[in-house]
Amino acid sequence: MATLLSHLQQRPPLLRQAIKIRRRRVRDLQDPLPQTAPEIQPPSHHFSPEQRALLYEDALYTVLHRLGQPEPNHVTEASELLRYLQEAFHVEPEEHQQALQRVRELEKPIFCLKATVKQAKGILGKDVSGFSDPYCLLGIEQGVSVPGGSPGSRPRQKAVVRHTIPEEQTHRTQVITQTLNPVWDETFILEFEDITNASFHLDMWDLDTVESVRQKLGELTDLHGLRRIFKEARKDKGQDDFLGNVVLRLQDLHCREDQWYPLEPRTETYPDRGQCHLQFQLIHKRRATSASRSQPSYTVHLHLLQQLVSHEVTQHQAGSTSWDGSLSPQAATVLFLHATQKDLSDFHQSMAQWLAYSRLYQSLEFPSSCLLHPITSIEYQWIQGRLKAEQQEELAASFSSLLAYGLSLIRRFRSVFPLSVSDSPARLQSLLRVLVQMCKMKAFGELCPNTAPLPQLVTEALQTGTTEWFHLKQQHHQPMMQGILEAGKALLGLVQDVIGDLHQCQRTWDKIFHNTLKIHLFSMAFRELQWLVAKRVQDHTTAVGDAVSPEMGESLFQLYISLKELYQLRPSSSERDGVLALDNFHRWFQPAIPSWLQKTYNVALARVQRAVQMDELVPLGELTKHSTSAVDLSTCFAQISHTARQLDWPDPEEAFMITVKFVEDTCRLALVYCSLIKARARELSSGQKDQGQAANMLCVVVNDMEQLRLVIGKLPTQLAWEALEQRVGAVLEQGQLQNTLHAQLQSALAGLGHEIRTGVRTLAEQLEVGIAKHIQKLVGVRESVLPEDAILPLMKFLEVELCYMNTNLVQENFSSLLTLLWTHTLTVLVEAAASQRSSSLASNRLKIALQNLEICFHAEGCGLPPEALHTATFQALQRDLELQAASSRELIRKYFCSRIQQQADTTSEELGAVTVKACYRASEQKLRVELLSASSLLPLDSNGSSDPFVQLTLEPRHEFPELAARETQKHKKDLHPLFDETFEFVPAALCLLHDRMRLSDHLLSWAGEGLSLCCAPPHSSLPPPGTACPPASDPQTPLSAGDPILQLLEGRKGDREAQVFVRLRRHRAKQASQHASRPAP
Repeated sequence: MATLLSHLQQRPPLLRQAIKIRRRRVRDLQDPLPQTAPEIQPPSHHFSPEQRALLYEDALYTVLHRLGQPEPNHVTEASELLRYLQEAFHVEPEEHQQALQRVRELEKPIFCLKATVKQAKGILGKDVSGFSDPYCLLGIEQGVSVPGGSPGSRPRQKAVVRHTIPEEQTHRTQVITQTLNPVWDETFILEFEDITNASFHLDMWDLDTVESVRQKLGELTDLHGLRRIFKEARKDKGQDDFLGNVVLRLQDLHCREDQWYPLEPRTETYPDRGQCHLQFQLIHKRRATSASRSQPSYTVHLHLLQQLVSHEVTQHQAGSTSWDGSLSPQAATVLFLHATQKDLSDFHQSMAQWLAYSRLYQSLEFPSSCLLHPITSIEYQWIQGRLKAEQQEELAASFSSLLAYGLSLIRRFRSVFPLSVSDSPARLQSLLRVLVQMCKMKAFGELCPNTAPLPQLVTEALQTGTTEWFHLKQQHHQPMMQGILEAGKALLGLVQDVIGDLHQCQRTWDKIFHNTLKIHLFSMAFRELQWLVAKRVQDHTTAVGDAVSPEMGESLFQLYISLKELYQLRPSSSERDGVLALDNFHRWFQPAIPSWLQKTYNVALARVQRAVQMDELVPLGELTKHSTSAVDLSTCFAQISHTARQLDWPDPEEAFMITVKFVEDTCRLALVYCSLIKARARELSSGQKDQGQAANMLCVVVNDMEQLRLVIGKLPTQLAWEALEQRVGAVLEQGQLQNTLHAQLQSALAGLGHEIRTGVRTLAEQLEVGIAKHIQKLVGVRESVLPEDAILPLMKFLEVELCYMNTNLVQENFSSLLTLLWTHTLTVLVEAAASQRSSSLASNRLKIALQNLEICFHAEGCGLPPEALHTATFQALQRDLELQAASSRELIRKYFCSRIQQQADTTSEELGAVTVKACYRASEQKLRVELLSASSLLPLDSNGSSDPFVQLTLEPRHEFPELAARETQKHKKDLHPLFDETFEFVPAALCLLHDRMRLSDHLLSWAGEGLSLCCAPPHSSLPPPGTACPPASDPQTPLSAGDPILQLLEGRKGDREAQVFVRLRRHRAKQASQHASRPAP
């Protein structure tokens, strides 16, 4: 009968002929698609009906003629094993019963015990030397039962084997001389008929040779040896010494045993006689099945193993579980019994397992890790001489077949191990490990010597598979309709698939191939795919030409972005050789740049127009004070910046021009938006009677513009001007980028600023009218109303309006509004103050109003800062109102204070000087003034001299009405008089008012012309008694007619005291001017 091997397809020994790997380069890309490498057809794991029937018969025969005790994990019941075989061979019940009956009618096999005497240890030393010359006699005793299986249950016999088993059935080992630990390692086949009443016997003897007494004395080592000499002298010559025996019932043995057994003694003299290492195996001879008679045992076992493993895998797949390589107890029991009964060696069992598993792996889906165990077993036990020539050829064919199949899986790993299945990486890694271990085997090296190194084969398979995968993807993306646009979309899809595949290679597959075979899959795949992609993109852009339509421009832009992403994946220069086909790929897209830029602007413009048209000019929320169009505009500009970053043109000079265009378009869109949003505001506010609603919209418009200005200001960052400046530094003139890009940006920002200021100015004008009205009302309020109450309407108006503006305007615009309102308010106050110069009451109200307005506009640091409030106009107005609000007497006092300040600031002595000493005695309540001298006086007489005297008065007069003026003696013709006179003033109110008093000294000439002199600084108390005042120097010229205090006093026509004071000052000023204009003698 022909074996299964004859029905299997034979594989060629050389793997290259099997998979026909070819590698195509870029220069061949224009040729038709390459022929795909032929798929490796896996060998069939199915048997013909005749083969299956013979194999089924042999399996039933194995179960029916089972020997020995079952193994711990094996199935005990034969019925269960038979049911399993029926399922595994897919046999109908009736057919199964017929086959079972036929097998029972077959002749029984010859039952044999394969016994191997390995070694012994610790045996007795029977010779004079203390050693023995042991050998063993063994055989099977039939028909005598050993009750309980214990050798001690029957009388001990010295020669059980020799006297109870026929000599032709007795087997003897070699004699090992002079040892207590002999090693035989001899195997014997012992036949028996009935296992139930058969027992195994082994006797160990010490061979006794005839020696002379002299020889024995020469071997004597101790007293025990002398005792043995005397004992041997009493026994027969040539009689062997008994060392021990082993007796076992066969029915107690397992199919395979491997143990150390104690040697039983004949007497109690030496109970411990050592141990013997024995191996047993219950086997068959002359099996009556057709398969056993026509095929080698190894082949039958291989087919049975293949059939059962196929059933195991199928059962797991039907149950949706992954088979881990472990067999069921039924399959393991049947295969163990069959291999044991067939007396297959461990090596042949491992080889059968390898052949079966490697064949089934190519047709059934189960983990490749199941192949590692037989690989390891064969490698551990490999001896080439053990195999016949046909077995060597079969094993070599299995190696080549699995290698070819594994390489075909690797070539198609993208589809065979998809990442959508979670265990795909582990499965591929397991396959690679199996191939690596297989190619490292000594058996593989000896049987397949001409096979190329595995890394080379895998690399070629990956290269071929990558090219095949690319062409399959290209066919998949082939458009249904022929056209340049459709071709571009198909090419874009192909490039995106290539990018996705390279990402998978980089993240997952490269690590697996590198760790296993030191192959850089990602570098190899990128090198192959980029050549293929480059050729097709170049052909496509050439077909497009220079005339790029908007639709084609969009398609080319997406293709450019995808190519850029692909190019960024390139390996480092150390991992690739030579230039890449994608180097400078951007040049293929130069004709499309104008179309891209125009499309970007058109899309942005349409979005801006649509956003403004849908905008209701309502703030988005309490914290977000701009409307929806501002948000859409920000998104639109962000998209433009994103497009610019996507483009990232490599050529520096062209990149600069592209950036200039982007900036120009962005600034143009900003100005278009301003026009559109203002028109939208006019459209929504037309016909509105509620002015507050119109103001709300205007606030939103201003806020939208401010938001736009913030967005425009981020252009340098978003478009990476600094990086661009570094790139173009070598090709542009110095300052060209600054003069171009920054000039565009500043122009746009200036235009936006103007639009914002115009909007804020409009809002401010609406409030300025109300502020002016309230200030006019403030001036006209009747006198009985307190100033704090009079300004209350103005403050409430500002509080309401400013709170409203603060709520509806962003901080920048609100600050600008405050600045405008403050400037306008100061202007109105200045005009009101000028019209109310003669009214101290109205001026006082304006003064209080100015103070409260300053607090209001400052708003505790939340409004305008102090430097913005305290302008020159504010300070001048504050001084004017301070004077206008003062009473006449306060003005007179301020007048003298200003005279004192003038004297303190005077350093020249053009009018001369007078020395005065003044002190106030608090205990006596007296003011003591000493006139000491004068010097360098002006000559006012015709003779070139003067007649000076000093007149002393306490000013202002309304504070000291009871005190008359005091005068010194006149000194004739003396420009340096020495007065040395003392005056005392005892005013009633001097003790209370001395800190407010000032001295006003008048130096008069003979003709009565006087010059005033003040000798105390403003707001300073008089010195204590006995201290000298600093000398007064430079008598001052009286104030001119333009003095503001005198003008205010003069304007108060109804105030007699003010008019008298002014007339007196005018008179003295007139006298001083007359003397000053008199020519010197």
